Amino acid sequence: MAIFKPFKAIRPVSDKAEAVAALPYDVMNSEEAREMVKDKPYSFLHVDKAEVDLDKGIDIYDKSVYLKARENLDKLVTDGICKEDENPCIYVYRQVMNGRSQTGLVGCTAIDDYINNVIKKHELTRADKEADRINHVDYCDANTGPIFLTYREDDEINSLIEKWKSEHEPVYDFVSDGVGNTVWVIDCPETIRFITEKFAAIDYLYIADGHHRAASAVKVGKMRREQNPSYTGDEEFNFFLAVLFPRNELEIMDYNRVMKDLNGYTSEEFMAKIAEVFEVEAVGAEAYKPEAKHTFGMLLDGTWYKLTAKQGTFDPNDPVDQLDVSILQNKVIAPIFGIDDPRTDKRIDFIGGIRGLGELERRVNTDMKIAFSMYPTTLDDLMDIADAGQIMPPKSTWFEPKLMSGLFIHKLS
Repeated sequence: MAIFKPFKAIRPVSDKAEAVAALPYDVMNSEEAREMVKDKPYSFLHVDKAEVDLDKGIDIYDKSVYLKARENLDKLVTDGICKEDENPCIYVYRQVMNGRSQTGLVGCTAIDDYINNVIKKHELTRADKEADRINHVDYCDANTGPIFLTYREDDEINSLIEKWKSEHEPVYDFVSDGVGNTVWVIDCPETIRFITEKFAAIDYLYIADGHHRAASAVKVGKMRREQNPSYTGDEEFNFFLAVLFPRNELEIMDYNRVMKDLNGYTSEEFMAKIAEVFEVEAVGAEAYKPEAKHTFGMLLDGTWYKLTAKQGTFDPNDPVDQLDVSILQNKVIAPIFGIDDPRTDKRIDFIGGIRGLGELERRVNTDMKIAFSMYPTTLDDLMDIADAGQIMPPKSTWFEPKLMSGLFIHKLS
């Protein structure tokens, strides 16, 4: 049983939505954010990456950054740029990118569902990243960025969403960086009740993206419980902001790898090692994009190769071991390159599929030696691994489009 409930969103007034909406805090660094907010006084990056309004030398984890985030959030409200809805609502959020549409429902999910694994995870989190968002949520007293959740599609929920969209005007409808963003408000108590009851019949929700934000929101909720031992469970700090998308509307893109060197091997020695694991076929100068699972592209010394994993190099019955990212990590990156922890090793970098294979070629021609193009992990893979209580290797999934921040803010008190 999954809890999904309405809330009174603090959100931009209709004519300011495009000016406020911003990409998530974790898809750019501080310098990039400083450039992005130039001439954009209402950009939500002033909240999510408040160091942009402080000295360039500031430690981004300094208390002053979180205080500035709270100040900037409050200012959006006091200046009339954002306003809180009078009654709890659920929101329909549609994004369109390159002709593909995905439509989700915005509301709040329960920290207890996260704790009890009704909301399932597939990634490990890092303590430093958690600590940052814990402070951000705590100081702002709000969830400022939604958690990206998915669920196995339900025809009745889909039909209701389509009916609501066809019968009501959106409150926001704008294009940002090539992505269309449209929002409708569901304020009908009967419709809201129907939605919450339908989700109560769904066994599990799955984190698609936002593991650190989810873990941090839950820990802040637990902190508030300790501070309020007589809590009832209905307080807003018992819930966190989420957008729920049906599985069949989402797309995972490839998440590619580049390495700085061959770990001391000559190209000939390295190719011999690769041939132990893969069937190797030279493709030529044209970039190779894998067309099926267990195939990979490799760029070395100006030539692209197609690699096909040999039988016996993975367990097809193990949901993690059969992942392409696992095969590459277990058979190549760790034993040949000597990179056991790809999350921290500086010799490896990860390129989201949105950048294209041309970015792999650019990196190999500048600061890297070799690149691997990947076939995307599937939603079924993600769910199977989460259902098995297992964890994906780092950097297994890249979702596009990214959810915009600033369109919905959930206050904790």
